[in-house]
Amino acid sequence: MDRALALLDALAKVPHPVSAKFLARRLDCALSTIYSLLAALTARGYAARTANGYTLGPEVPALYRAFQRQLALGPTERELLQQVRDTVGTEAYLSMYRSGQIAVLDSTLPLTASVDPFPVGRDLNAHATAHGKVLLASLPRESRQRYLQAHGMTRWTARTITDPEDFESEVVQVRRRGVAVSVGEVVPAFTCIAVPVPGRGRKEPVRALSVSLPTDDYARGHLRVAAALTRAAATLSG
Repeated sequence: MDRALALLDALAKVPHPVSAKFLARRLDCALSTIYSLLAALTARGYAARTANGYTLGPEVPALYRAFQRQLALGPTERELLQQVRDTVGTEAYLSMYRSGQIAVLDSTLPLTASVDPFPVGRDLNAHATAHGKVLLASLPRESRQRYLQAHGMTRWTARTITDPEDFESEVVQVRRRGVAVSVGEVVPAFTCIAVPVPGRGRKEPVRALSVSLPTDDYARGHLRVAAALTRAAATLSG
């Protein structure tokens, strides 16, 4: 099972079809094992064989749609993300913490985009992203510490916060301001600004609404961006 999932991850991380030999090298696995896994995944529609090699299969989008349905993500969220993008002029993102994981659920970035500092999917750099700070700030301190211990605090740039106590000080500021900022903490060229989207009830978790913008534009535009995000979050939370 682990190898099958690792194979899917490998297929997802390349923008073009790849050979079985490429996957065997990438996963440090016997070619015969790769062919066996590919046969099973292809039969279920999670992988596909083309003239140029193997790719993700047609069942993968269905998994994502089912994931969005389970999280009650619908036209309202997507329309609001687009409105934020149109208002601010930068890409917008919706994120959530659930079961010890932080993930970007949806974004306005086109599927054809070759570069995305905050791609849809699990966010393993939450300590260094604005949406991650918002979501971690919503947790009790013990839960937040468990998360950071489990996922680590990798230093991606000189600005990345890697000390747990410094991060706690950052959390205090996020709660006080109601806005989180990551100025080049993951990628120097990009800054992320995020606000919380409170749940409508106790069982509905906090989400984070965020945008990414060039770091060079942060100083002159962050107040306008934060205000637009706060208005949009109020609409989304009802």
